[in-house]
Amino acid sequence: MRILVVEDDVKVAEFVRRGLTEEGYAVDVLHDGTDAGDQAAVFDYDAVVLDMMLPKQSGFQVLRAIRSRKASLPVVILTARDSVQDRIAGLDAGADDYMAKPFALAELSARLRALLRRGAPRVTTLRVGDLEVDTIRRSVTRGGKPIDLKPKEYALLEFLMKHADRPVTRSLIIEHVWDIHFDSVSNVVEVYINALRNKIDRGLTPLIHTIRGVGYMLSAKQE
Repeated sequence: MRILVVEDDVKVAEFVRRGLTEEGYAVDVLHDGTDAGDQAAVFDYDAVVLDMMLPKQSGFQVLRAIRSRKASLPVVILTARDSVQDRIAGLDAGADDYMAKPFALAELSARLRALLRRGAPRVTTLRVGDLEVDTIRRSVTRGGKPIDLKPKEYALLEFLMKHADRPVTRSLIIEHVWDIHFDSVSNVVEVYINALRNKIDRGLTPLIHTIRGVGYMLSAKQE
């Protein structure tokens, strides 16, 4: 899952970025509204966390730009403006949710999960062969045995599960599992693929396949 955070307070933006990254999200951050609408339209984000009091372009302007090009993209307003009138204005402008500062990161994360579930098909369990992922509990089992994954390992596996039986390129994985500032020369994708193989495939029929010249594929089908 990839989230865009538009927040002019550097400390708040870093707090949100770090917290969501630790939960396995890929997070991009902008500190003003100038390019936020364009970036939200160009990149394949799953949700936007948007401050209203931004330099150069207000959050309302950014929200209108997003809605004109991506009507269904979930947007959570996160702002110090917490009057009833402000909340009504934000929701009427097209926001899906509204949170006032100060805020608890756990609540922001829960609200994002709720929005992402709302916009997705009601499939909460992903299965490939005897591998199962519960997307609500973020738990993984194979053959009924639990597998403990780190947040980024889980994010990578969930992405592969959602694209089961289809090859996905390394660049597509980077775009959805890591953030925009990721070093594309790094071998971190290969490192995490190997980590998943060690936890999921070791001693069992392999489910993670390397598609030479393309990328990777999760499939129970054997060549």
